[in-house]
Amino acid sequence: MKTTLLGQSGLRVSQLCLGTMTFGQDWEWGADKATSTQIFDAFVNAGGNFIDTANGYTDGTSEKFVGELVASDRDAFVVATKFSFPDNFSQGLPAPTQCGNARKNMMRSVEGSLKRLGTDCIDLFYIHAWDFTTQIEEVMRGLDDLVSQGKILYAGVSDAPAWVVSRANTIAQFRGYTPFCVLQIEYSLAQRTPERDLIPMAKAMGLSVAPWSPLAGGVLSGKYSSGQNTNRGGEISERHLEIAEGLGTIAAEIGASPSQVALKWLVDKNTIPIIGARKLEQFEDNLKCLEVEIDFDNARQLDELSGIELGFPHDFLHRDFVRQRLLGGKTELSEIAPRN
Repeated sequence: MKTTLLGQSGLRVSQLCLGTMTFGQDWEWGADKATSTQIFDAFVNAGGNFIDTANGYTDGTSEKFVGELVASDRDAFVVATKFSFPDNFSQGLPAPTQCGNARKNMMRSVEGSLKRLGTDCIDLFYIHAWDFTTQIEEVMRGLDDLVSQGKILYAGVSDAPAWVVSRANTIAQFRGYTPFCVLQIEYSLAQRTPERDLIPMAKAMGLSVAPWSPLAGGVLSGKYSSGQNTNRGGEISERHLEIAEGLGTIAAEIGASPSQVALKWLVDKNTIPIIGARKLEQFEDNLKCLEVEIDFDNARQLDELSGIELGFPHDFLHRDFVRQRLLGGKTELSEIAPRN
């Protein structure tokens, strides 16, 4: 497994990220400690070093497992965790001060995560979801303070609108705060709406993209067929089942599993897919995605199969008559000589 730089930082992370929301059985569907260890070992043996968890995953058990698994060689791993959601939601609704993006919950949460992970510093600390109540300045100043205190090294953001992320990083740039270096979003062949604004924003601002649910809750693995309209993640649309069926046909032509092709499609989009599993066999199959080669024709078929309408203003701005008027008779930027 190759490494890649995380955003505009110098932090080197593996092409794939190990998702550990399945580590622990507190939610009744995860992996026990032995299976979690096997999955972790398979990831490390394949060259992986990037581990993703969150303060509330399996009520904190995920962080505990991750901390124990990396303890013997802590400096070899990049451990990412998150805050925003409560630590233990299964025990009831949290107090208003125990959730959201406010500085108080941020500081409370980081201390809990440090304790569960058994470490004195978190490599990457994410906003788990934007709460629409906390001021952006408060969030960015709080994260920068945690970096200054040595409790975190880098900051990331998950599940937030493009305008929030772009404004936050602009504020960070002009005030000398620590910026976000990575954007974690739902992105897959079955969920391409981030291509409207989130993906272009990340590219323009130099953010890495780490897709969660890269197999759309298992739909893209091919285990669901037409007529099955529910899974653990909720209702499965006919559109998603059609994409999964087409993916299966293309995967058979390539000689790979549907999961491997779906994951490699994301890798080829210059993203860092977050992969997780409850069973070792599933995970080992997913890891082999890096061995898959998707040629131009197959990539085009996958893009067409899962394509979406970008909507306004994107579709309008890409019409030929608009491009010609904006570019002096040309329709593509490639027709204009680049700057020296």
